[in-house]
Amino acid sequence: MDNTQQHIQLLINHINQDVSLDEYAINKLSSFLVFNELNKKEFLIKPGETANSMNFIVQGCMRSYYLDENAQEHTLQLGIEEWWINDLYSYLSRKQSRMYVQALEKTLLIQLPRLELEKLYIEVPEISHFFRIKIQNAYVAVQERVIDSMSDDAYERYDNFRKAYRDIEQRVPQYIIASYLGVTPEFLSYLRKKHS
Repeated sequence: MDNTQQHIQLLINHINQDVSLDEYAINKLSSFLVFNELNKKEFLIKPGETANSMNFIVQGCMRSYYLDENAQEHTLQLGIEEWWINDLYSYLSRKQSRMYVQALEKTLLIQLPRLELEKLYIEVPEISHFFRIKIQNAYVAVQERVIDSMSDDAYERYDNFRKAYRDIEQRVPQYIIASYLGVTPEFLSYLRKKHS
């Protein structure tokens, strides 16, 4: 099995955790996949662009963030192997993104372009069901995060981050984790000391 086939199999195994794809579904899905390699610090999406694909991380690490009026970064999402990353607001609303989606390491993505995915929803209902689950989970995660940011103190947010992102902390620069948690890098150092 060559690398491309291994990468496709990784995606299929991932999808099969939620729905069951038969051979027809796998062949149809495989015919629509696009591979995209990003270098470290390269952008997948920038403000003003529209998100036009669903993006599965095969290898690498990515984040999405926006800049406030003071040019301060606010990290909204982190992603590693077998995670999805996107600006879902732009993707679903067809409006221009206000976010950056950036590779933090050399990254390989499998992308499902939006128009092809719309066809797949009709031809392979399992794919429609899979993405309904993913989008529902993303909505729940965003709402939990908003409530946590309003109700939890910084240490609880850091503790929750460590539990949810166990495999990410060593791969992501401290200032990005700080921006995800809504604290300064100095305060994150204090939280880490407190935790250990």
